[in-house]
Amino acid sequence: MKAAFYSRFGAAEEVLHVGDLPVQAPAPGELLVRVIASGVNPSDVKNRAGAVLAEMPYPRIVPHNDGAGIVESVGHGVARSRVGERVWLWNAQFGRADGTAAEFVTLPQERAVPLPENVSFLEGACVGVPLQTAYRSVTCGTSIEGQVVLISGAAGAVGRYAVQAAKAKGARRVIATVGSSDRAESVRAAGADVVLNYRQVASLSDEILEANRGQPVDRIVEVEWGANYASDLAVIRQGGEIYAYGSAENMSPAIAVQRLLVAGVTVHFRSVYLLNTEDRRTGIRDITGWLERGLLSHEVGATYPLERIAAAHEAVESKTHVGKVIIEIA
Repeated sequence: MKAAFYSRFGAAEEVLHVGDLPVQAPAPGELLVRVIASGVNPSDVKNRAGAVLAEMPYPRIVPHNDGAGIVESVGHGVARSRVGERVWLWNAQFGRADGTAAEFVTLPQERAVPLPENVSFLEGACVGVPLQTAYRSVTCGTSIEGQVVLISGAAGAVGRYAVQAAKAKGARRVIATVGSSDRAESVRAAGADVVLNYRQVASLSDEILEANRGQPVDRIVEVEWGANYASDLAVIRQGGEIYAYGSAENMSPAIAVQRLLVAGVTVHFRSVYLLNTEDRRTGIRDITGWLERGLLSHEVGATYPLERIAAAHEAVESKTHVGKVIIEIA
């Protein structure tokens, strides 16, 4: 099979190669999926660059955790009826050497979820990490029904899904921030009630409070905790909740612990790769229902052929596309 892989950490153009690798037969409890589309996440790019681990966990890695395709065969203990099933994939490469940047991938059966007929394979490849992260960000802790939710970086893949998930879960008002005016309309289309360009305001916290009639917000979904925590604490209500899923700009912020204590704010840090079984099952159940009913819109930022996987990784690193970058395998 054709596959992309790397054997050392480094720059995309230097370490990513495309060649032939053997197809791995599914072990008991696993299935083999013919990959149609492979989604590229920032975490995939960071892993390849060596920004997460000090040493390669495997001699060779086929990257990417997200994807969509068709079940080709199954291992012992997996229902034969799954052969031919359209599926979207999650955590394909997590804890394993081989991900979705290949014509075929073998993975545990629970990591392949039925993909409704009304959702394309390109859209299915958007779902895994971003939508599950977004779902968890609005359901972790107390219910958001009737609440006001602030979503930071809402033009990103996770943020745009978080807007939709918050609305689906009953949020009364969603305030979203974006970094450029050309991204605002996409976020409004996703359901945001107010969209603020944080690059065009003198005080973002003042603008957020004004957008909520002078009142603090109930929950914040935060993509840049290190950079934004001071602003977040200025607009969150006492006893409110913050779900921080990223902090790329500042991984070591000087946190004002006393302010957190006085405000009684709960800050959730949770990697979508490490969700427990029950949280994962609940999220997949709700997500499946939303997909079946056509309640979600998906934003494919750009598509690349497998042979140009290095360019796809560079696009994710440079943030040149709005939406998810997808590798079209077939």
